[in-house]
Amino acid sequence: MDNAQDKSKLKFGLVGKNISYSFSRGYFAEKFNSEHLPYTYENIDIQSIDELLPIIKHTKNLKGLNVTIPYKEAVIPVLDKLNKRAKKIGAVNTIKISKKGRLKGYNTDYYGFLHSLKPHLKKHHKKALILGTGGASKAVAYALQKLKIDFHYVSRSNKKGVKFLYSDLNTNIISSHHIIINCTPIGTFPNINACPDIPYEGVTENHILFDLIYNPSESKFLSCGSLKNATTINGLKMLELQAEKSWRIWNKS
Repeated sequence: MDNAQDKSKLKFGLVGKNISYSFSRGYFAEKFNSEHLPYTYENIDIQSIDELLPIIKHTKNLKGLNVTIPYKEAVIPVLDKLNKRAKKIGAVNTIKISKKGRLKGYNTDYYGFLHSLKPHLKKHHKKALILGTGGASKAVAYALQKLKIDFHYVSRSNKKGVKFLYSDLNTNIISSHHIIINCTPIGTFPNINACPDIPYEGVTENHILFDLIYNPSESKFLSCGSLKNATTINGLKMLELQAEKSWRIWNKS
């Protein structure tokens, strides 16, 4: 990031790996422009989380960061402090930088997911499957707990807390879990013909399929749900909500 900019221009950014597709940079650029704010928002594309602290140290006027795949968990040891909710979730997607340069981690993913799912919920939406076990899935799990929805993780490999492998899934399991959330990057542009390997024949019109992916706007995962007349939701609203929540955190005293 450029150090030589006017000190009146606060800086924000997104930390991730291979993030040229980023939603956040365009979103905040448009926000700053429409609100006539002299701020910048840049991508910080790093190959290892070890690269982050030197970048923060040498970037003047840096006030806040978002964090995306694959660093939502790896960033935690780098931080000086964790917000209580982020600590419970075990993942961070927002960092506030104090005037003294101290780093505090927050999670706004749970907020974005909860408030984009909630309007679609009906009485029969009592059980969910979370596809994937990364940082985003932890925020989703926390939101489901808040909504009092039972859930199980689905993973490619056996690990603590995982009930189902993809190879375990059958139509009965799918049909009895009326919310299925894709927290993996499978199906993201440009790999738009890929989708999680689940038995979609178990999906019904009573299902909600929620994909954290937003590019493409209808992933193959969601299109498979649409064919079964399920309710389908992509990750765009979640991203907008979490971005605005991040903005409020950065600007609170």
